[in-house]
Amino acid sequence: MVLTKEELMGKLNHEAQILRHLISKVDPAKLDYRPTANQRSLLELLRYFTVFVPIHLHTIHAGVWDLDVWREAWQNEEAAAATRTLADIQGAVASQPALFVQLVGSLTESDLRAAMEMFGQTASRGSWLVWMVLCHYVAYRMQLFLYLKACGREELGTLDLWAGIDSPRAA
Repeated sequence: MVLTKEELMGKLNHEAQILRHLISKVDPAKLDYRPTANQRSLLELLRYFTVFVPIHLHTIHAGVWDLDVWREAWQNEEAAAATRTLADIQGAVASQPALFVQLVGSLTESDLRAAMEMFGQTASRGSWLVWMVLCHYVAYRMQLFLYLKACGREELGTLDLWAGIDSPRAA
């Protein structure tokens, strides 16, 4: 694997930290914002973060992907997420690093190199962790950042998006 297990866990932790930072910038009055009628609302996007991370982590940790099992887990997680408030979402995201320790941390280097099939493609479990968890974090946090900007958070900048820290305010 290109990354060591510790590096991967560090990257995942960094993404969770950035996400927590961006969530702290959400104006609760804007949770119904959606760019177009067919896109997720801000609240739905935030809830999505609480769905994909545990499902993908558990699936890849198991090393076996079964579409019916995965679909059922997805439906159950979506149903649970549908009731989550902003505070619940913050708590769920704050608990994700513990999942990294539990599920990624327990995999051996051999486990990470072992092949598994998902969605009709075969790749190493480590590759799936990068693609299905790390890349999803990056993609959807960018979407969250854009939603926040569209909701008037003009002060947000590069450091908010990539480092998870407040950007300096322009004078």
